[in-house]
Amino acid sequence: MAHILIIGGSDAGISAALRAREVDPTAPVTMLVADAFPNYSICGLPFYLSGEVADWHQLAHRTLGDIESAGIRVRLNTRALAIDPASHTVRVQTESQAPETVPYDKLVIGTGAEPIRPPIPGVDHPGVFLLHSMADSFRVAAHLDTHQPQRALIIGAGYIGLEMADALRHRGLAVTVAEQAPAVLPTIDPDLGGRLGTHLTAHGVAVRTGIRIERITRTGDTLHVTGSPSFAEDTDLVLVVVGVQPVTDLAHAAGLALGLKGAIPVDRTMATALPDIYAAGDCVETYHRLLGAPTYLPLGTTAHKQGRVAGDNAAGGDAHFAGSLGTQVVKVFDWAIARTGFRDHEAVAAGYQPQTVEFTAWDHKAYYPGARELTFRITGDRETGRLLGAQMLGHWQAAVAKRIDFFAMALYHQMTVAQCLEVDLSYTPPLGSPWDAVQMAAEHWLRVARSGRSR
Repeated sequence: MAHILIIGGSDAGISAALRAREVDPTAPVTMLVADAFPNYSICGLPFYLSGEVADWHQLAHRTLGDIESAGIRVRLNTRALAIDPASHTVRVQTESQAPETVPYDKLVIGTGAEPIRPPIPGVDHPGVFLLHSMADSFRVAAHLDTHQPQRALIIGAGYIGLEMADALRHRGLAVTVAEQAPAVLPTIDPDLGGRLGTHLTAHGVAVRTGIRIERITRTGDTLHVTGSPSFAEDTDLVLVVVGVQPVTDLAHAAGLALGLKGAIPVDRTMATALPDIYAAGDCVETYHRLLGAPTYLPLGTTAHKQGRVAGDNAAGGDAHFAGSLGTQVVKVFDWAIARTGFRDHEAVAAGYQPQTVEFTAWDHKAYYPGARELTFRITGDRETGRLLGAQMLGHWQAAVAKRIDFFAMALYHQMTVAQCLEVDLSYTPPLGSPWDAVQMAAEHWLRVARSGRSR
């Protein structure tokens, strides 16, 4: 009876453990969790810190009892120190205990990612925080409660940075966001990012783009942050959220060569180059369905799917990861912003001839009260008409997430933009139109493409 050992208890690890037990209910499965928080929603941390989720316990996807009732042995506060592929063992240490050796027949590495700590002098000052783990959030929450800061500076305007800007404004702080790119949320087109920046400003967030933060100094309880060009601001709290990097020291020390961004290369069964060792989640390269090649794309949704494949195969199955499209959505105040697939520059790099066309439509029939505008950007290939990507911006209650999912499904099935018009979608006036907004946007792309215009 094969013993399956899993390092990591977040998205990839828990998915691997649960799937392994589904495939082989007799398989012994042990999950090593470095902290005391298995299967907690890291994506939910901004909403806990805003006060919208009052109790951090609610961030648990499953309780420890739920996990153990599935037949999974969970070892909390237990760190993996070293993997020995030759002896099929992992050296581990549980808090305040002596190290021990744990054998495995199949191993799944799900060590995830950690925040990038930029080389900014002063980043270790009290009042400066990185945000990625439950422990990080407790430190920030304690600082908010005990110091009652009135001002906050967020370095980085990606998904977490913008969610935290929303969260801290929700708590009444004055918030500044500093971003090195020309616009906030660099994963969408800059002019959409510019509109989002204006929306942030309308909600009381000071937005500074094209800024490189260079130093943080501290005088008493005040943090003085400087950068170029011409940036200087005093604040009470600094959040550094400039991205993540894979945690792969353990895998590398075991003999695994590292790939893109220092992530672990895996095949589509999530197998590594070492026998009987799988890896999944934010620590691995991700097969991109449009590229047909690996990239580094740390996403919770992807980690869940990869973990499921790894657990399936560790238990004797034959599963394959279908690939990611980079489908993402974020809520910022009352807007939702989403994307899937390629933007223009990504499509060009992949060898396509992209054309991106913008279109605006109502989310439902305008005569029914509460209709809201949706902005679409559809990217297709000029030569073949194949759909390559989509971006969206609109009110968070206007089904932005589900509509971007329509395009994700179309991309998954390699549909053309024209084929999007043929899909049988639902309709009722309070929720949509007979010709849904996604199809209106697709039809507009076709009209523009036929006319030879751009944008």
